[in-house]
Amino acid sequence: MAGSGPPAALLSPAYYQDPYPTFAWLRDNSPVHEFRFPAGDVRMWIVTRYEDVRTVLGDPRFSSEGGTWGSEEFKAAGLVSGAGSVLEKAVTVVDPPAHTRLRRLAMRAFTPRRVEEWRGIVTRTVAAALDHCRELGRFDVMEDYGGVVSAGVMGEVLGLRIERHEELVETLATVFPSDPALMERVPEGMARICGYAAQLVAEKGAAPGEDLVSDLVRAEEAGDRLSREELVALVAAMILAGSDTIRAFVGNAALALLDHPGQAALLRRRPELAPSAVEELLRYEGALSTALFRLVTEDMELDGTKLPAGAPVIAAILAGNRDPRRFDAPDRLDITRAGARHLALGHGLHNCLGAALARLEGEIAIPALFTRFPGLELALPREEIRYIDNWAMRRIERLPVESVPAGRAGRAG
Repeated sequence: MAGSGPPAALLSPAYYQDPYPTFAWLRDNSPVHEFRFPAGDVRMWIVTRYEDVRTVLGDPRFSSEGGTWGSEEFKAAGLVSGAGSVLEKAVTVVDPPAHTRLRRLAMRAFTPRRVEEWRGIVTRTVAAALDHCRELGRFDVMEDYGGVVSAGVMGEVLGLRIERHEELVETLATVFPSDPALMERVPEGMARICGYAAQLVAEKGAAPGEDLVSDLVRAEEAGDRLSREELVALVAAMILAGSDTIRAFVGNAALALLDHPGQAALLRRRPELAPSAVEELLRYEGALSTALFRLVTEDMELDGTKLPAGAPVIAAILAGNRDPRRFDAPDRLDITRAGARHLALGHGLHNCLGAALARLEGEIAIPALFTRFPGLELALPREEIRYIDNWAMRRIERLPVESVPAGRAGRAG
């Protein structure tokens, strides 16, 4: 075994800033790794190899229903997703047969016609955000671009009008803490998200429009419809999954291309590479560090490690997407890469419901940023870039940039 332990302890300050050395050590030395989760000091396991991550996400023996299968220790620590709220019934955290029915009804709203309508929404929102960034001169990709695009698109797609986007982002940050001192704020955050969703469902039920929530209200199959509680849970889950994650991905992708100016230049020269570029950027550093907790439904063995029934397991998506057993030169960004599929948008039953919209936002927003500002550069030293301390999400705190004249562009790196 190389050394006595990983370079940085899981969920430590150093890990949050750069988890990849820790992931590499775990993949080689302890691919199904037992550790103590800080909130509640709960015994659990994290998997880091691509095939193991894929298994945890796709094998029905790993359940998303924490309230049903989680250990008493897990429940007592407040780690059950959506505990005590309508979110316990969300499609993201229930198993079949409930999941099968909910997803089937939800997908009736995700039609090809709707996706094309989203294209227009995303294009308009991106253009307006870029115009504002040009007026600013120096701007923050996270707040002035990624945040504006994600909030604007969500507002139009769902029919949601949240005036104070920063308030929503702050609320989202309380939902997935790893700091034990912040666990008491989780129910409050969940309640606020559910409140946003309940208000929206009530409005669209009374006066349906041409938005996605109205489509969900109308969704029906063989006489079956989503109940009000199911609608609120689904819309709340969409808010949780579709707001800060898009901002995080746009920021991560922008920094990756700033770190690899040759790849940014290639994307400008060949805009047809946008779809493959988004897939590679998702693999290289998507918004999710991990999937939500999975709970083992029976005593079993994974990659030589015994897991007891009720054990919480974390699937490290970022680690799986950098596994050299699956990807050639995985730490290299290559927007022409083809071959193995990444896991950034999930796998199996709980793959991302909004994957089409996430890809569409990436394919439009990311190339547009570098096309509008071909001389884009960081406006602070690279070593000062900081990431939030969050076990589930990989997001930059702030990413100030400026567009410099062509003669000055081309920062090394």
